[in-house]
Amino acid sequence: MNGFHWLDIVVLAGYFVGITAFGLWLSRRIKSSDSYFRGERKFRWWIMMGQAFGTGTHAENFVAQAGATFQSGFSTIWYQWKNMLITPFYWLLAPWYRRSERTTIGEMIEDRYGRWMAGFYTVFAISFFVFAQGVMLQGAAKMVSVATNYAISPKAVVVGMSVAFILYSFFGGLIASAYADFIQGLMIILLSIMLIPSGLYEVGGFGGMRQSLPQEFFDLLSKESGMGAFTIAMLALNGIIGITAQPHMLTMCATGNTERAGRIGQTYGALVKRICTVGWAFTGLIVAALIIQKGESITDPEHAFGYASRELLWPGLTGLMIACVLAANMSSCSNFMVNTGALFTRNFYRHYIHPQASDKQLLWVGRCSGFGLTILGVLFALSVKNVLQGFLFTETIAAFMGIMMLGGILWKRANRYGALASVVVSFGLYYTLNYLHQGGLKIVYKWEPEPFGWAILAGFAALIVVSLLTRREPVKKIRVFFDNMNRLSDAKVAPGQEKPLAREHGKDLFFLDLPGWRRAERWQGFFQRYREDFFGFLLAWAVVFILIGLAWVLMQIGG
Repeated sequence: MNGFHWLDIVVLAGYFVGITAFGLWLSRRIKSSDSYFRGERKFRWWIMMGQAFGTGTHAENFVAQAGATFQSGFSTIWYQWKNMLITPFYWLLAPWYRRSERTTIGEMIEDRYGRWMAGFYTVFAISFFVFAQGVMLQGAAKMVSVATNYAISPKAVVVGMSVAFILYSFFGGLIASAYADFIQGLMIILLSIMLIPSGLYEVGGFGGMRQSLPQEFFDLLSKESGMGAFTIAMLALNGIIGITAQPHMLTMCATGNTERAGRIGQTYGALVKRICTVGWAFTGLIVAALIIQKGESITDPEHAFGYASRELLWPGLTGLMIACVLAANMSSCSNFMVNTGALFTRNFYRHYIHPQASDKQLLWVGRCSGFGLTILGVLFALSVKNVLQGFLFTETIAAFMGIMMLGGILWKRANRYGALASVVVSFGLYYTLNYLHQGGLKIVYKWEPEPFGWAILAGFAALIVVSLLTRREPVKKIRVFFDNMNRLSDAKVAPGQEKPLAREHGKDLFFLDLPGWRRAERWQGFFQRYREDFFGFLLAWAVVFILIGLAWVLMQIGG
C-alpha cells in the first residue's frame, strides 16, 4: 500500500480486533433494556469522565481545529473553546438529567410539555444523531485518507469504523460503549500530543515557527481570524443553550452511580478535551510553518492534520495515529447509536406501536432501530464537504431546541405552545437571515454570529410571549416535574417512600426556577443549601482560568 507500512497495518488491525472483542466481551452484562440504554446507572466517576470525554470528542474536532489554525492562527481555538467558558455550568446542569429519573431527554420533554412535544423533539434528536455521525465519519475519512497518502479511501474508512462500533454497540449497549470510551479516551489524549515533538523538530522549534508565520497567528484573540469577543460570546451562547438539548446529555450526566459522579464526569471530562484542543491547535501552527518552509501547499485546510501525520510519523506510529482517530469517532458513534435506539424505542415504539411490549422486546427493538438509524448517518457522511461548518451546524440546531429545554427548567410558566413557537421562530429567522446574507437555500450555511444571535433572541422572546398568552401546563404535572428536581436521586428509599429534599443535604439546584429567586425564602440558608453547586462551580472556573493562562503562556514562547 502506497505510503502505508506493514507495521501500520498490524497496529491498525490490532486496534480493530482488540476494541471490538473488548466491547463484545462486555455485552455479557446486558440483561435488560435498562442495562442496555443506561448501564443501570452504576458507572463510577472515572468511567463517567471517560464517557463524557470520549463521546464529546470526535474526529471532526481535531481535523477542523487543526485546519482552522493552519489557515487563520491560534485564536481559532475558540471554535472549540467556545464551550470552555460554559464548562463550569455543566456542574450545575448535570443533576437535572439524573433527577428526571428518565432514560431519554424525549421523556423529559414529555414530562414537561406533553407527548406531542416529546414526539417533535424525538424527530429532531434522531436527525441530530444522523447529522452528527455523518460529520464525525467524514472528519475521520479526510484525515486517514491524507495520512495514508490516499492508500485508504474515505469510503473505506467510513465502512471500517461503522462495522466495528456497530458490532459491539449492537450487543453491548451503553456498558460496552462507556468502557470502550474510557480506553479510547486515553488514545485520544495520545493523539493530541503525538505530532508535536517531531513537528517542532522539523520546523526549527518555536523560533523557527515564529519566523515562518505572521505574529497574529500566535494571538489568543484576533480580529483577523474572525474570532473577536462578539463571535466568541455567540459561540459560548450557542454552547450553553445547545448542550441542554443535545440528546446524549442524559447518558453523559445521569448514568453514574451518584449525582456527583455525573457532575465530575461531564465537567472534568469536558475540561480534558479543552486541554487536548491546545494540542490540536498547536499542530495546525506546526503544519502552517512546515508548508511555508517546504514551499508546498494544501488545497483543503482540513487536510492539515492528515498531512502532519503523513510527514511527521515513523512506520507503525502512523497506524497508531489512525487507530487514535478511529477511537475518537467510534467512542462517540457507539454512544449515539445506543441513544438513537433508546429514543426510537421509548418515545415511538412503546407509545404508538406496542405499548404492552415486554422488556426483552424493547431491548431488541432498541438494538435494531439503533442499527438502522445509524446506517443513515453512514450514508449522510458521504455528502459532508466542510467538517467545521457541519460541526457548527449540528450544535446550532441543538441550540434552537435548547431554548425550550433550558427555558422549561428556568421558568415554570413556560408551556408547550411557547416551546413550539421558540423552535419555529428561531429556525425560521436563522434561515431567513442566512438566505438574505449568503444567498441560496442550503441546509448547512457557513456559521456567522449575527444571524445566530438574532435567532436565539427571537426564540426566547417567542417562548415568553406565547407562553404568557396561552394556557398553562397542568398544575399537577408541573408540580411533579419540579418536585423531582428538588429531591436527591441518590437516596435509597423503600417503594412508595419519597426521596429526601436536596436542600437538607446542601444539594439544592441553583438555577432551578430562576424567577423564584424573587422570593425571600430562596435566600434563607443560601450557602448551606447550595454548597454542592457553589463550591463545585467555583472550582471549575479556577481550572478554566488556569487553562486559558497556560495557553497564553505557550503562545509567548520564542517571542
